[in-house]
Amino acid sequence: MRVRTRFAPSPTGYMHIGNLRTALYAWLFARHNNGQFLLRIEDTDRNRLVEAASDVIFKTLRDTGLDYDEGPDVGGDYGPYVQSERKEIYGKYAKALVDKGAAYYCFCTKERLDTLREEAQKEGKVFKYDKHCLSLSKEEVQRRLDAGEEYVIRQNIPLEGESSYDDMVYGHISVPMSDMEDNILLKSDGWPTYNLANVIDDHLMEITHVIRGIEYLSSTPKYNLLYDALGWERPKYVHLPPVMKDKTAKLSKRNGDASYEDLIAKGYLKEAIVNYIALLGWNGGGEQEIYSLKELAEAFSLEGLSRSPAIFDIEKLTWMNGEYIRKLSPEEFLEKAAPHFDKALTRDVDREKLARIIQPRLETLNQIEEKVSFFNEVPEYSTDLYFNKKMKTTPENSLDLLKEARAELEKVGDFTNDSLYQALLAVAQKNEVKNGRVLWPVRIAITGTEVTPGGATEIAEILGKTETLSRLDCAIEKLEKSL
Repeated sequence: MRVRTRFAPSPTGYMHIGNLRTALYAWLFARHNNGQFLLRIEDTDRNRLVEAASDVIFKTLRDTGLDYDEGPDVGGDYGPYVQSERKEIYGKYAKALVDKGAAYYCFCTKERLDTLREEAQKEGKVFKYDKHCLSLSKEEVQRRLDAGEEYVIRQNIPLEGESSYDDMVYGHISVPMSDMEDNILLKSDGWPTYNLANVIDDHLMEITHVIRGIEYLSSTPKYNLLYDALGWERPKYVHLPPVMKDKTAKLSKRNGDASYEDLIAKGYLKEAIVNYIALLGWNGGGEQEIYSLKELAEAFSLEGLSRSPAIFDIEKLTWMNGEYIRKLSPEEFLEKAAPHFDKALTRDVDREKLARIIQPRLETLNQIEEKVSFFNEVPEYSTDLYFNKKMKTTPENSLDLLKEARAELEKVGDFTNDSLYQALLAVAQKNEVKNGRVLWPVRIAITGTEVTPGGATEIAEILGKTETLSRLDCAIEKLEKSL
């Protein structure tokens, strides 16, 4: 069986995490089965469209490596791939459903529908359209159409029986017809609703597996009635559990939760984002957590999908991102870090040396700015930083050691990490103290901060001899004034 999957987003804003996961799973399933993956833009909800949102979708899929075989900007044999360009198709099939008795014209006014809703609310009931226009004769319907009355086309759902199907994740799903409403298929402006458009497009584009969110699980039976009425084969369904912010709230851009673009802006690597999202509801069956996109495609199977909601854990993503940062080659890291260095550094610094010490200590690229700011100038700091219980340092015992360290460092000709380290070890040995008693105050003196991306001598090498000695002089003067 040839496998064809699709990703069919609405261009209503940024690509949120749930959307990207749906696209990823559809892509992985197609690639794992040597099938085809296509992109369709569902833009029939004209009131929610966001300008240039389609471009964001195209860019995100390409950026994450989710190449599509067919789509609006690549073409294909089953286009157009933008629903607004398929309007006439939907009208034709909506009328065909009317002819088959699976749908009907509805002329009810907004006022009548509002009244029905108010009455249902007063009675504590859920509003459901009462099939009022189903009883209109063909002659009456034609008279109203000829008169130019405004209408919609509604699905005609039987009052009795059940509609069921087998979902490939959640198993057998059955919904009583009495629980379904005669939803609108074609609106008064001629635009289709999702209920109609997705069925027609999935059939005409020969989609074999519909992979989408769990919010469509209970409404799929009504879509199947349309397939059956038109004599079409139903696709196989794969509904995905929601991605949750916590145990009670869904992850939602509307609630300010991060989108793909937000995560990129916060310094996460696209490869780490894709890897992490793949694990939100899928497990490869072993202990492996770090996957390349190719490895994901090789390992992916529907059997690994979970029925349980997945909670988006930013700490887990951050850990994973750090793993990816450390796997970058020096050249790759320097390229990705360059914009952050440009933003953070106001003085000339050997970036290759800086990259070497900072890369192993990063979890996101945005941390670069906070970790290297002291290279520009030493921030204001309290001499209390010289207190370190583990190193047994105090401002008092640090002063003399700093003076000796400064004198030794001035003698060093080859101002490199190894030479500087040996020079400071000699100071510690001379004073019969542990190395940390010297290294800690030197690091505080030249950085003004407790947490740094490297050790004292690594930082001193990058600062250079003149700047290092100057900072030591300032630190010694600061300590002398405070004591």
